[in-house]
Amino acid sequence: MRVLLFPFSVLCVLFSSIFSPLYAADDWYRPPVSATWHWQLDGAVNEGYDVDLYDIDLFDSSPELIQRLQASGKKVICYFSAGSYEDWRSDAKEFAIKDLGKTLSGWDDERWLDIRSSEVREAMIRRLDLAVTKGCDGVEPDNVDSYRTNTGFSFRANDQLDYNRFLAAEAHSRGLAIGLKNDPDQARALSNDFDFAITEQCFEYSECRSYSSFIKAGKPVLNAEYRRIYVDDESERNSVCKQSERLQFSTLVLPKALDDAFRFSCLP
Repeated sequence: MRVLLFPFSVLCVLFSSIFSPLYAADDWYRPPVSATWHWQLDGAVNEGYDVDLYDIDLFDSSPELIQRLQASGKKVICYFSAGSYEDWRSDAKEFAIKDLGKTLSGWDDERWLDIRSSEVREAMIRRLDLAVTKGCDGVEPDNVDSYRTNTGFSFRANDQLDYNRFLAAEAHSRGLAIGLKNDPDQARALSNDFDFAITEQCFEYSECRSYSSFIKAGKPVLNAEYRRIYVDDESERNSVCKQSERLQFSTLVLPKALDDAFRFSCLP
């Protein structure tokens, strides 16, 4: 019997072709500027909004919910925290004690993660794989600006850029869109790596213009405002919506709990 011997380099190519992701290059969802959206991370998801995309929790959302939303013509973005440890998540035991930092201000059951850790990065890869398994069109990794706060670790801005680009590359290699969350000082540097931005209270904190590079690149900025005055005073709400329209942002006024208790949209 004749045995065929292949050079090691050829074997590597064959192996990678068999086990590589089933996505062609650039094959992922790209939402347009001024995309309409609904954001709900708590409670039974209200499926009735006529919008382009839904942003819902990765762990708490069933594949059946995701499929129903997609069947009605919506794209589904799946939320998870990429920068903090949440003790109630099903994969909480996968994080090493050495990678857990200080508690997040206002969130006693969350601790900052060491984003330089290879174990943390492997955990995020598993979460991205879960998003693929559940059928998400994209992901929203939260807490990706931890370099700006006292986490208990000594990483800096370049470490954050490296981590955020790692997340974007891993998402895209799986055919997932990915949004940059609340990282205004690095938004310009990362606008080529991410497909959209998600911001909270950018008008309240005068951070909106930091995301102009996304709009210039044809990528939407999805913004949520929580100030009570935007709920109670229609003229104040109209004012912030006019500002949002000028910037071409997709702004919602929502409860901070993101539980669909109320919802006002600056877009039709």
